[in-house]
Amino acid sequence: MAEPPERDPFPEFRLDSDAGATFVLESKGKWWHAGFHLTTAIVGPTILTLPYAFRGLGWGLGFLCLTVLGCVTFYSYYLMSKVLEHCEKAGRRHIRFRELAADVLGVGIGAILLAGECLKIMYENLSPNGSLKLYEFIAMVTVVMIVLSQLPSFHSLRHINFASLILCLGYTFLMVGACINAGLSKNAPPRDYSLDHSGSSRVFSAFTSISIIAAIFGNGILPEIQATLAPPATGKMVKGLLMCYTVAFLTFYSAAVSGYWVFGNKSNSNILKSLMPDEGPSLAPTIVLGLAVVFVLLQLLAIGLVYSQVAYEIMEKQSADVKQGMFSKRNLIPRLILRSLYVIFCGFMAAMLPFFGDISGVVGAIGFIPLDFILPMLLYNTTYKPSRSTLTYWINLSIIIVFTGVGIMGSFSSIRKLVLDANKFKLFSSDVVD
Repeated sequence: MAEPPERDPFPEFRLDSDAGATFVLESKGKWWHAGFHLTTAIVGPTILTLPYAFRGLGWGLGFLCLTVLGCVTFYSYYLMSKVLEHCEKAGRRHIRFRELAADVLGVGIGAILLAGECLKIMYENLSPNGSLKLYEFIAMVTVVMIVLSQLPSFHSLRHINFASLILCLGYTFLMVGACINAGLSKNAPPRDYSLDHSGSSRVFSAFTSISIIAAIFGNGILPEIQATLAPPATGKMVKGLLMCYTVAFLTFYSAAVSGYWVFGNKSNSNILKSLMPDEGPSLAPTIVLGLAVVFVLLQLLAIGLVYSQVAYEIMEKQSADVKQGMFSKRNLIPRLILRSLYVIFCGFMAAMLPFFGDISGVVGAIGFIPLDFILPMLLYNTTYKPSRSTLTYWINLSIIIVFTGVGIMGSFSSIRKLVLDANKFKLFSSDVVD
């Protein structure tokens, strides 16, 4: 006999007026659904930039930063989940980071841009002299995203996000195998692991690399994901985090080690590009690289959908009528129009400004470091008020102080690189600037 659905203990905070929360963030999920959503939000194609991030750190510091940032973000997300559970028990269910901090920055635009680049890579391998430009592939991706954007709720993405988890494991292991093959082949590139000779350049590169790794671990939608859990959410989010971080550490370390081992300080910001140099033969079988690119492309669609839920929830809070059904004509038509316009806007920005690679460090330093390394500690200390004599209080305070400094230095370093590369930027360019 089927179990009756769990009742939301705080319906007054969900149903009376907030159609965005009711429709987009409907609370029906299990803990493994949260794990799928978290994995899609954190473990994405940005892991292919890890060898590039190691360029500014070297082996030792690279391993240290990857491990420390991973552990701190897990601890941070654990504290945030406890704060959200506390709010739920107190009769207030905070369900959006926009209520707690700032909006998510540009992930939807980046997903469309990178997906367009994947299509362009496949096209150029099949037709080296083809005439199609990057913005045309971005338009193709945008059309697909408009169709997928009509999935009504975060919970309805659970099967897509399970497929996303499988895809990230797939292209990571394909990339690792390709790197090992390249490193052992007769065409293996010369390896150089040296850092910048200038002391100041080395410092700036290191902080830029830290910002990139922070952005890779970043997840600006944890409250939205926790809101999809069927109440009570106690303990479920931690299980989802454990699932996510098992996948994260398995993929992050293998991608970073194999890519940096082969290419050293010549690593590209997309390691797949390093395996397909402009001059000379590919360093891995074409079928392996092609399959990896397809997996990346498909997962980018899932990532774009996940991060767009924040915008959809905001739009439907204003445009939908909670007293009518999710699929009523009154709610369906505005959803179709507004979501389509949002995706078209993201696609236009991706085509016009194809230099998202350089911006990722800035996003990590300005957006994800405060959101993921500072805010949860502040909220936990404010909510639970641990005694100053406890270890928890001092750990949280230390993380706040250290990552405030890292965020400031990372912001300066990342913006400096953006300025130095400004002469490479060209609107509606057919090349993505690294």
